[in-house]
Amino acid sequence: MQRTYVFGHKNPDTDSVCASISMAYLKNQLGENAQPRVLGSLSKETKFVLDYFNIPEPQFLNDVKVQIRDMHYEKTHMIDEHASIYETYRKLSDFGVTGLPLIDKRNKLTGYVNVKEISKYLIDGDSAYLDSSYDNILKTLNGKSLLRFDHLIKGNVLAAAYKSETFIDRIALDSNDILIVGDRYKILEYAVSCGIKLLILVNNMELPSELYELAEKNRVNVISVPMGTFKCSNMIKLCNFVKLININSKPITFSIYDFRDDFIDVANKLGHTNYPIVDKKNTCLGMLKLIDANTFTRKKVILVDHNQQSQSVDGIDEANILEVIDHHNLGTIGTTMPISFRSMPVGCTCTVIYKMFQESNIPIPKDIAGIMLSAILSDTLMFKSPTTTDLDKETGKKLAKIAGIDIDEYGLKMFKAASTIAGLSVEEVINSDFKSYKYEDSNLAISQIMTMDFADIKSRQDEFVSTLDSMCNIGNYKFAVLFITDIIQNGSYLLFNSDAKDEIAEAFNIDNIEQGVYLDGIVSRKKQMLPPLLEMLERRG
Repeated sequence: MQRTYVFGHKNPDTDSVCASISMAYLKNQLGENAQPRVLGSLSKETKFVLDYFNIPEPQFLNDVKVQIRDMHYEKTHMIDEHASIYETYRKLSDFGVTGLPLIDKRNKLTGYVNVKEISKYLIDGDSAYLDSSYDNILKTLNGKSLLRFDHLIKGNVLAAAYKSETFIDRIALDSNDILIVGDRYKILEYAVSCGIKLLILVNNMELPSELYELAEKNRVNVISVPMGTFKCSNMIKLCNFVKLININSKPITFSIYDFRDDFIDVANKLGHTNYPIVDKKNTCLGMLKLIDANTFTRKKVILVDHNQQSQSVDGIDEANILEVIDHHNLGTIGTTMPISFRSMPVGCTCTVIYKMFQESNIPIPKDIAGIMLSAILSDTLMFKSPTTTDLDKETGKKLAKIAGIDIDEYGLKMFKAASTIAGLSVEEVINSDFKSYKYEDSNLAISQIMTMDFADIKSRQDEFVSTLDSMCNIGNYKFAVLFITDIIQNGSYLLFNSDAKDEIAEAFNIDNIEQGVYLDGIVSRKKQMLPPLLEMLERRG
């Protein structure tokens, strides 16, 4: 069963991570193969939650782009470098390809051979020399083994074309010679007496019994073939090891982890049609044909807590999106097929997932209930956020009962663990919960952190503003803002890039705005931070 990845947005928050874990659990209980993933480093709050309920951190997912392992590549399209040229040609013909990877006994890639080089060898190659195996010769010439002493057969090839007396007088045979001969007793006797490497008898001839004993004594390999001398002489070259051809010993290769797009780019640039697939140890796994580049399986994914393409994993447009479970406004994610899209106007994705557990009649275990509750408390700021609904509160109480925890006591512990920024750089603080948005031709960024001590950030205010300025230049944002939310006071302090003073003042209706201004009651990015900024952009056209 193909694996389905369940994940939230980049710069994952507690809802994003806990929703991924709980949704994957639900899918597995329903008989599917689902695994939670994260798209970035976890916040202190999320790590506290997972540690508290003893749940392992999901693995990082870099992208869902189509890789070669998702494509249909030919896992049998390779040949041993010690195969005969004839066997190689037959495989090329059977597979309908123009080339094949060569491998050694350990399946390590040693080269690549193609039809062009085989044709060149058949025309220009040395037909008077053989370097092969006894088995290759038997198979290629459809022969019968009469005597066999050596696995490897290497030597000069001769055909007995002269009269017997002339041949014996003029040709000095030795143990490095291979002789093709018919029913010519004197030449046979001479060859066996000289102890040649291999005697090939044509027309299914048998070796006379007295010569058989001598050949056995002199360790002469003997093969009988059904063809005549002329055909045998023409085919003997095809018995050679294919590695003797002028092969490409260092072909362009790909790994199963390489991306399909990169493969197509390289193939189009080089003009070759077939490429070996290897692993890190140079073991050949098969061959990918350019013609098969459009035969692939997309990775199956379920998105939680987001439906914006800019917030999702790299390559999301190449994935097979099965479901979206969210509680935000509709974004830019598109699909080619109808999917299950579930978005509810509640304060947390895990509230939606709780309803899905109920609808499926799947009981929620204590640890899953604990992280789902944590997500709801985090996203609703312990039910103080204006995004909080009665359903969030009701769901939180039910999950707290299953998890066996006190909401107020646990919630304060969680936020206290999350609020400290000691030891974090300015960039790490801003990026801990950073989201980008697109409005027409404008890009904007909103970061939100929770802390009970604004004084530390205030002491580094200039550095925070400078970093926001740099982020705008690098990320091409119209403006970037950081909300520092204090859940005890139920409000947020605001820092923004230097060039955005007028826009921020207009958006939040603040006269004489200064960095670090406190906005009482502003705690929700979705309902209180983003909407005024979008409305301001709309007014300005």
